[in-house]
Amino acid sequence: MLQTAWGTRGMVTAPHALAAQAGLDILRHGGNAIEAMVAAASTIAVVYPHMNSIGGDGFWVILPPTGKPLAISACGAAAAAATIEAYRAQGMDAIPMRGPWAANTVAGTVGGWQAALAVAQQLGGSQPLAALLSEAIRYAEEGIPVTPSQSVLTARKLGELQGQPGFGETFLPGGVVPQVGQRFMQPRLAATLKRLVHEGLDSFYRGPLAADIAADLQAMGSPVSAADLAAYRAEVVTPLHLAHESGDLYNMTLPTQGAVSLAILGIAERAGLAAVEPDSADHVHLLVEATKQAFQLRDQYVTDPRECPIDPQSLLEDARLDALAANILKDRAAPWGAGRGPADTVWMGAIDADGLAVSFIQSIYHEYGSGCVLHRTGINWQNRGASFSLNPQALLALKPGKKPFHTLNPAAARLKDGRVMVYGTMGGDGQPQTQAAVFTRHVVFGQPLQQAVTAPRWLLGRTWGQTSDTLKLEARFSPKLVDDLRARGHEVELLPDFDETVGHAGAVVRHPDGFLEGATDPRSNGGVAAY
Repeated sequence: MLQTAWGTRGMVTAPHALAAQAGLDILRHGGNAIEAMVAAASTIAVVYPHMNSIGGDGFWVILPPTGKPLAISACGAAAAAATIEAYRAQGMDAIPMRGPWAANTVAGTVGGWQAALAVAQQLGGSQPLAALLSEAIRYAEEGIPVTPSQSVLTARKLGELQGQPGFGETFLPGGVVPQVGQRFMQPRLAATLKRLVHEGLDSFYRGPLAADIAADLQAMGSPVSAADLAAYRAEVVTPLHLAHESGDLYNMTLPTQGAVSLAILGIAERAGLAAVEPDSADHVHLLVEATKQAFQLRDQYVTDPRECPIDPQSLLEDARLDALAANILKDRAAPWGAGRGPADTVWMGAIDADGLAVSFIQSIYHEYGSGCVLHRTGINWQNRGASFSLNPQALLALKPGKKPFHTLNPAAARLKDGRVMVYGTMGGDGQPQTQAAVFTRHVVFGQPLQQAVTAPRWLLGRTWGQTSDTLKLEARFSPKLVDDLRARGHEVELLPDFDETVGHAGAVVRHPDGFLEGATDPRSNGGVAAY
């Protein structure tokens, strides 16, 4: 059984151990937590390619040692040619999940690295880009051992991915699904990362690299153009805030469901969560019911912030959360409609010796995103824009230049006892639910951090390739708890004991004395690296 990891000067946690170690190497050489996260982010884009890519989006929540928190929205918008009419003209009644027309938004994550490094310099950062990307380049050139997660998911989704442009030549070496432990190399991606070092990160959008990216996107039939790339810049924004009995909680603002994650905790607090027994049926029931209430906010308001009719921070006002909490019946499950489905993502956290804390998430939406890999650069492009609707009256109606709905939401907290915590997970609909499980177990109920991550979890909603919206529980929950939830009206479905369906969670906590503790998820290939 994993034990909570400890450190004294710096710590990085990631769902792949090599990414955590890449970040730690930067901390050891004098870099700060933001620089360490860029190293981890570039590395995990190489070593966990089914879950994320430099062809995806990213979001940051940053807590400086003192002063106001900030966030970075590295979310690419829909292409100018991505119109409802363009899809209708091809006989489509929905945006496809795979293929060139699923690759309809700009990839924002590299622009997010660029914006983050500008913040890092203001906070004393000094590491050259060559150092930050060095491990990623090495692993792309020399190869990495294929993880069980990559091999299993490649096989599971092979039918819908193998025919997409560039997928086979990139992710099916020798024409077959790579086996666990097999050496997996990405030479074109290595060359692209080297170009970013020599040409600068801005070249991804407005330089020679952008020209190659745009040419490949156009050649394969994506609506994204050179002009779309050139128009993009990541934004530094103010994160959402929840005043909780334990302290100040922060999460990403729109177009992500960060408001949902915070609302779940606010609603559960008002519904009396602190008085129940940890990991009991009452605990699970209250958080599941709070999730249903919070998802109402998501379905009404979470969209491009320019199109939201209200101030996103108002979603977390006391009166609104009080009203939602009042809807919860402690002995009965409320009806539940359709969720938003799965997503593949990585969450990573870092805290340095000065107390600078980073919560970061990077994604391509579904496993392998659109499945389209650009010929010249080896970049796998996301399918985040598949979350748009072709109904012009819908909240998420597709429009050129509009930001897509994001499940992504990196979480952070400054607790009243002086601790600072960064935490998060992958998992689509499950992200806010797993965040609530980890936070309440550790902060509200005082469980050790690794125990809070390892303990059995649940997911209300759909998983990969399924239409079921059941309440899914890992089988390590007791039969008594399962029976109790069913008696309250929950439609329960059991998962294996440890199932990555419920996400790859992690957390780092800095104590008032400067000591650091961290956790990684046994459901992933992760690790905590510290010194």
